[in-house]
Amino acid sequence: MEQTQKAAKSSVKAKVQKLGSTLSSMVMPNIGALIAWGVLTALFIPDGYLPNEAFATMVGPMLTYLIPILIGYTGGKVIAGDRGAVVGAIATMGVIVGTDIPMLLGAMIMGPLGGWVIKKFDEIFQDKVRAGFEMLVNNFSSGLIGFALALLGFVAIGPVVNTLTEAMAAGVEVIVNAHLIPLANIFIEPAKILFLNNAINHGILTPLGTEQVSEFGKSILYLLEANPGPGLGVLLAFTFFGKGAAKSSAPGAIIIHFIGGIHEIYFPYVMMKPLMFLAVIAGGVSGSFTFQLLGAGLRAPASPGSIIAILAMTPFNSVMSVVSVLAGIAVGAGVSFIVAAAILKADAKDTVDNFEEKVQQTQAAKLSSKGLAAQPMTGINRIIFACDAGMGSSAMGASILRKKVKEAGLPQNVSNSAINNLTDDANTLVVTQEELQERAKQKAPNATFVAVENFLNSPRYDEIVATLSGTKTTGESAKKSEAGNQVDVPSANDLKQVSEIILAHDDRKGSATMAQKVFQDLLAKEALTMPIRKSHINDLHANASSLVITKEALTPQAQTSAPEAIHLSVNNLMGTTNYQRIVASIKAAN
Repeated sequence: MEQTQKAAKSSVKAKVQKLGSTLSSMVMPNIGALIAWGVLTALFIPDGYLPNEAFATMVGPMLTYLIPILIGYTGGKVIAGDRGAVVGAIATMGVIVGTDIPMLLGAMIMGPLGGWVIKKFDEIFQDKVRAGFEMLVNNFSSGLIGFALALLGFVAIGPVVNTLTEAMAAGVEVIVNAHLIPLANIFIEPAKILFLNNAINHGILTPLGTEQVSEFGKSILYLLEANPGPGLGVLLAFTFFGKGAAKSSAPGAIIIHFIGGIHEIYFPYVMMKPLMFLAVIAGGVSGSFTFQLLGAGLRAPASPGSIIAILAMTPFNSVMSVVSVLAGIAVGAGVSFIVAAAILKADAKDTVDNFEEKVQQTQAAKLSSKGLAAQPMTGINRIIFACDAGMGSSAMGASILRKKVKEAGLPQNVSNSAINNLTDDANTLVVTQEELQERAKQKAPNATFVAVENFLNSPRYDEIVATLSGTKTTGESAKKSEAGNQVDVPSANDLKQVSEIILAHDDRKGSATMAQKVFQDLLAKEALTMPIRKSHINDLHANASSLVITKEALTPQAQTSAPEAIHLSVNNLMGTTNYQRIVASIKAAN
C-alpha cells in the first residue's frame, strides 16, 4: 500500500514536472524576445530613459503579436516539429485577434494544441497518401488545420483565456492589495529545489507579470522566483559554518549562483539538510515582503536569475527603483543566512565533513530506493545532459564533463538538451538530475542513465569517465579490489629523495588522469607540494628523484626506460588506499 502511494506521488510529481517542462520549453527559447521588448519599453516609452515616439510604436505590436506568436510557434514545434510550429503559430493568431489583452497564456494553449492536432493527422493519414501527393497533402493539411484552429481560438478559446486571465489578474491584485504576495514563496522556494518551479514561473508569473508591465511599467511577479537572495544566504552560511568540501566549495558556488544566475548550484546544500528548506522559505518570504513594501519590480523577466540580469531589467527612472530591488535581495539573503547559520551551528549530528561523499551516498540511497540499478556503459557514443529547458546548469554540467572526457582522450560527444527533445537511442548516456530522471526515461527508455544531485558539482562525472575508459569498479567489488590492490609502498626514508611523481600509462590514459587528481587532492589536504605528471610509457623520462607508478603490465618497460627511478607497480591506478599511504610516507619524510 505504501509503495503504491509513493508511486502515485512520484507519478503526480512527474506529471507536474512535465507540465512545467512543456511551459518552460515554450518560454525559455523566447526569453530574448521578452528582454528585447523590456529594453525597448524601458528606453523609448514616454516615461522611459530616452523617450522616442517613433521607436515606442514597436512596443505594442511586439507584446501583442510577436511574443505570443513566437511562443505558439515554439510550442507547436516542441510537439510536432516544423509542421507543428507553423500550425501552432496560425492557431495562436486566432486568440490574439479575438481578445484585447496580451495572449501569452492563449499562445501556451494554442501552440501545443496545433502541434498535437497536426501530429495526430500525420499519424492517421501518412500511410494513406499516394506517391507524388505528399507535398500537396502536407501543405493543405497544415493550412486548413491552422485555419480551423485559428477560428476556434478566435471564437472559443480566446474569450475563455481572456476571462481566466482577468480572474487571475484580479486575484493577484487582491493578494497584492492585502500584502500577501510574500506568502507565495512558501510554495515557490521548495518548488525550485524539487524542480516544480517552471509550472509556476512560466505558466503563471511570467504571463501575469507581462500584463502588469504593459499596464504599470513593472511587475513584482518577475522577482518572486528569480530572487537570488535565499540561495545566497544558504551558501554564505556554509562558507562560514559548514564543514569539509561543503565549506570549501560554497564560495565558488556563490559566484555561479549570484553572478551566473544558476540557482541549481545551491540545491544539494539544501537537500543534504532538509531543515535548510526553512532557511530558503524564510529568505524568500522576507525578500518578497521587502520588494512589496518598497514597490520593487522589473520590466521583463530576469533569466537567468543573476544579479546582473535583475539589475538590467530594473527600471532606472529613480534611485528608489534600484534600491528597492537590491534591498529585497539583501534582506532575503540576510534572513536566509541567519536561519541557515543557526541550523548548521545547532546540528550537532553532522559529523561527516566530506560533502561529495555525502552527496554520493544520498544519491545511491535514492537510486536504490527507486529500484534503479547501475547500468552498463557499453557502446556509448554520445552523452547528453538533460534538464527542463536544456539551458543553464545542464549546459555548465556538459561543459565540465566535456573537459574531463577530452582530457581522458575519449571520443564521446557531450552536449545538453531539454528533456522534451531527447531521442530514444541505446547508444546515448543521459545525465539528468534525480528528480527528473523518471520523466527522462519516458522520453528515451533505451538510453543509459546516470542521475546526479547537482549538475555543477558531482563526483559521478569522474566515475563516468573512469567507466568509459574501462577502469570502473563499484560497490563491494570495489572495496575487495581496493584491498587486494594494496602494495608495499616506498618507505619515508626512500621517499626523501623524491621530487616528482610520474603516472605512466598506455594509450588509455583515463585512469592516469583520475589518479593525478586523487593524488593532488590528497597532497593538498596535507598541505604538501609535490609535482605530479602523467606520461605515456613510450615517452617516459625519469631520474633518481622520480617515483614512477605504473600498472603491473607496464612496470618492466618503465624500469627499462628509467632504471634509476623508484618504481611502484600497482594492479589499478585508481587504488586510492595506496596513494594515501604514499602521501603519509611523504609527510613523514618531510
